Amino acid sequence: MRVILAQPRGFCAGVIRAIDIVEQALAKFGAPVYVRHEIVHNRHVVERLRAKGARFVEHLSEVPAGAITIFSAHGVARRVEDEARTRRLSVLDATCPLVAKVHGQGKRYVAQGRVVILVGHAGHPEVEGTLGQIPGPAVLVQTEQDVDALDLAPDTPVAYITQTTLSVDDTRAVIAALKRRFSDIEGPDINDICYATQNRQSAVRVLCRLADVILVVGAKNSSNSNRLWEIGVEAGVPSYLVADEVSVLPGIEEKVEFKLPAELLGARQPLARAS
Repeated sequence: MRVILAQPRGFCAGVIRAIDIVEQALAKFGAPVYVRHEIVHNRHVVERLRAKGARFVEHLSEVPAGAITIFSAHGVARRVEDEARTRRLSVLDATCPLVAKVHGQGKRYVAQGRVVILVGHAGHPEVEGTLGQIPGPAVLVQTEQDVDALDLAPDTPVAYITQTTLSVDDTRAVIAALKRRFSDIEGPDINDICYATQNRQSAVRVLCRLADVILVVGAKNSSNSNRLWEIGVEAGVPSYLVADEVSVLPGIEEKVEFKLPAELLGARQPLARAS
């Protein structure tokens, strides 16, 4: 069996930074430290940090007053920040700098008198945080049909921002629909886009031309991992989303025994070069 490893792969710089913040907090303050939401959607990383004393919670009400509290890379809404201040929690903000940049863009667009349109997935932690950071009119769209259904006049001043875990390819059609629909529209410069997601999707598309089977090592609750799996499926290549070593791949009758490389199971690696 020949195994081809995608390049680039692994965590983006924002996730590595967030993991480092948790580890440094544990080293400096000792256990426990509380992390709102999983620091990254990777079971092995979460379990490793939990074993060191990190406690992952979904609500700040689960955190004792005054405790060390870390916001995950996805970012949080202003109401969460306000609650943390009210409860006098010692907060370390691990929000990805690019997510924070999107928050800033949304605030500037609102200050210009524009309705902000966020292209993203409903229910995703980053989307909830971004919508909760914008102090004005903001709406979420996921599809071209959502754009058509917006209750806004064609000459309404609007601006769009995007969920960072969506690639350029993922958002292209929706952004094109927005530009067709509205005559006064602004959006972020192309240099503001996070290419970590795009580069990993491009790497899977290359693998689709080289491999007979594609294994995406990731979590079922990870937007990025699911999209990588979908790309393989869309290309017609048997593709599977796995969390770690597997003994039986669903849909394959023959038993397959192998062990995944440790670097794919949450071990850190240097930032990979763009393909």
